[in-house]
Amino acid sequence: MSATATLSSSIIKCCEDTIGRRQRLAFDDNGFPEKNLILNASTVKPPRPRRIILVRHGQSEGNVDEGAYTRVADPRIRLTEKGKREAEQCGQRIREMIEKDGADDWKVYFYVSPYQRTIETLRGLGTAFQRSRIAGVREEPRLREQDFGNFQDQEQMKIQKAVRVQYGRFFYRFPNGESAADVYDRITGFRETLRTDIDIGRFQPPGEQSPNMNLVIVSHGLTLRVFLMRWYKWTVEQFERLNNMPNGNMIVMQTGQGGRYSLLVHHTKQQMMDFGLTQEMLVDQEWQKTAKPGELNYESLTAGPSFFTHFDDESNGRFS
Repeated sequence: MSATATLSSSIIKCCEDTIGRRQRLAFDDNGFPEKNLILNASTVKPPRPRRIILVRHGQSEGNVDEGAYTRVADPRIRLTEKGKREAEQCGQRIREMIEKDGADDWKVYFYVSPYQRTIETLRGLGTAFQRSRIAGVREEPRLREQDFGNFQDQEQMKIQKAVRVQYGRFFYRFPNGESAADVYDRITGFRETLRTDIDIGRFQPPGEQSPNMNLVIVSHGLTLRVFLMRWYKWTVEQFERLNNMPNGNMIVMQTGQGGRYSLLVHHTKQQMMDFGLTQEMLVDQEWQKTAKPGELNYESLTAGPSFFTHFDDESNGRFS
């Protein structure tokens, strides 16, 4: 085989995560484009996206009538008319927020759960953006709703949810379904994919990479809370304090002075307290506002010495 033939067989046209603009990806010998991008990357990493915006789907048929789950498979539950309006309004708020940056080259890139209500939410969000502003979309099954067990018996579900409160929201597994702990495991895999995408600058072609990229994750209430838990390494107790965000609303992780993502760049402390963050979690979010990627918060009470009870107050529970 000639060198030309070998080269042509290792390059394909791919539109996996775009909105119609084809990309050309060079594959390594094992067929993995990401590996080539990582091995051939320069020592300087692409700029981090400015924001990771978490959006809960708009109001769905199941939100207004739990009996819908007995007739329609959960992945096929659709938005109500109100839910469609909520999605469009949320898209407008996202665009207005980004435009306040004053940058000319901003774009958005979407990750979306494959459920019907999240796809419809994505389409509603998209009405706020011109085609040139949308860098791409990737459907991501790991962002799906917690599995409650195929078609649901309405009376049994009420019983199961009551038992979950007694057992604990994080560890209770629905019969034939998932626990929040199960969702945590698959979100851990998605988080690693997302971090790799950020590190290799997947969202923009080489030479066009800008810090004014904004990632939007369109998913479900519990899944997004678990994502935040995994990203910020919150404890199970802290997770169980969190409140569900309203339909068609967003939580914004935005880069601070040092480049890390903090919830307190866009949101106020009161908003995060209403969401369920404790004072210790807010202190850590303040640290996130100025810290650099790779730095560790050794003073954080969400890990380390705070798990022990035998330290005296004078040492403030810190290791020497």
